[in-house]
Amino acid sequence: MKITVLGCWGGYPHKDSGTTSYLLQANGYNLLLDCGSMAVAALEHHVSPLWLDSVILSHYHHDHIADLGVLQYYRQLWPKDKWDGMILKIWGHTEDEFHFNDLTLEGVSEGHAYHEEDVVKIGPWDITFMKTVHPVPCYAMRFVERKTGKIFVFTGDSGYLESFVDFAKDADLFLADTYLFAGNEHHHAHFTSREAGEIAAAAGVKKLVLTHLPQHGDLEQLLKEAELATGGKVEVELAAKDKVFEL
Repeated sequence: MKITVLGCWGGYPHKDSGTTSYLLQANGYNLLLDCGSMAVAALEHHVSPLWLDSVILSHYHHDHIADLGVLQYYRQLWPKDKWDGMILKIWGHTEDEFHFNDLTLEGVSEGHAYHEEDVVKIGPWDITFMKTVHPVPCYAMRFVERKTGKIFVFTGDSGYLESFVDFAKDADLFLADTYLFAGNEHHHAHFTSREAGEIAAAAGVKKLVLTHLPQHGDLEQLLKEAELATGGKVEVELAAKDKVFEL
């Protein structure tokens, strides 16, 4: 499994880099996880947006779906004599009917629903879900690659939940919303560096990657705070545009 960071800022783009979006690839399958601002342009450096097989969305805040309509237009407007025009499956929750309905564009994309109790099979992965603490409905996701057993867990956006320890258990890579510095614990929407580190250590994950990063403050401090919170038990990195993780 290969995970490529297309955008990793929280809220809004910064320094020529966009907001939350990641490309997951395994066995020739291309899955886009969230589609934040600047995602389509970043994606073009790794794979054509025409060759995406599916998209899955954690929630419908703008910094996670800002480029979704752009992606639909890209595939709608591409000359059909140069491409087969495959319908794109876009997975999302149904707790926001307006945004869920926007996932379907006739002749371009189809919206598909997931629910917290589901095990959704997309390409080479089995995906399970956990509702997070956020101002709008949002879901963390646990991807298990069937062929290798490798585990990738994405928090989506969330404040602290003890249940993340079980949800992220033994993950090979734990991609955690870390928008806040230590000292702001139990926020209503986002992890702090300390919480990300403590959860990663308790869950026994192999690597913690901090994402949904803040535009203000020293990111090296954010990293050190997370490392300290793991007690040295977990390798910790900062997400960055075009950074690739191989599992």
